[in-house]
Amino acid sequence: MKRKVFFLSDSTGMTAENLGRSLLAQFPQISFESVTKPFIDTSAKAEKIAAQINQEAQSSSERPIVVDTIVNTDASQIIKATDCFYIDVFSTFLAPLEQELGVKSAHTVGHHHIFEEESRAVDQAYVQRIEAVHFALANDDGMHLHRYSEADIILIGVSRTGKTPSSVYLGMQFGIKAANYPLIPDDLELNRLPDALADHQRKLFGLTIRPARLSEIRNERKPNSTYASLRNCVEEIKLAEKLYRQCRIPYIDTTQLSIEEIAARMLQRAGIERRVSSL
Repeated sequence: MKRKVFFLSDSTGMTAENLGRSLLAQFPQISFESVTKPFIDTSAKAEKIAAQINQEAQSSSERPIVVDTIVNTDASQIIKATDCFYIDVFSTFLAPLEQELGVKSAHTVGHHHIFEEESRAVDQAYVQRIEAVHFALANDDGMHLHRYSEADIILIGVSRTGKTPSSVYLGMQFGIKAANYPLIPDDLELNRLPDALADHQRKLFGLTIRPARLSEIRNERKPNSTYASLRNCVEEIKLAEKLYRQCRIPYIDTTQLSIEEIAARMLQRAGIERRVSSL
């Protein structure tokens, strides 16, 4: 089964997309094809996207799903009138909040009326995220070992276990400065921490993965190579996990985890507080 999903907003569309994807992830048996349409802030723009939604409904055996965070009432009514399954995020949550708080919501787009102090906090968080992402990229794959003292966490693992995307995600979402170090065969044969890591053991966090999955990933990069062979992957994972246990380094298996789950579990296991709130 496959369903088309439209994420619509009169701002960036991030809220509609993040919430919508979280909801749809609860139905893994269904395949979803999504389209995000930001800045639907006029009736004219709403009419244009409404035509696309109706066209999709006519050409498909299933009506499309629409997740909508449009504040503009006229625009949202146009979308609501289409042949779709309609989820209006704001009306779903704002009405109960208005009743609880005893006041009407401002119905403004984005953060135009944010308080000055909050605005400064947002600016600081943005700068911190950018700095953390730059740190992750500058300290990828064992580069700039002399900067490990600045890191909040150092991810280690054999090649292709997800160290780089996890490091960047920690920086972008939480302002965490994450470096990463690849455990190459020479390191694993030492049966001890490489000298570059020995002084930072308390910051280390290990990533592992099932050998069969690792072999699949490596074969996409270097088909039919010793590097990608199942036998080699089994041996590297075995030695890496032995090192983690021997040095009491916390680690997680990333095989069936999303990047969001990997990051959340790492922060929890490592006892690291988020530097900024998630996006």
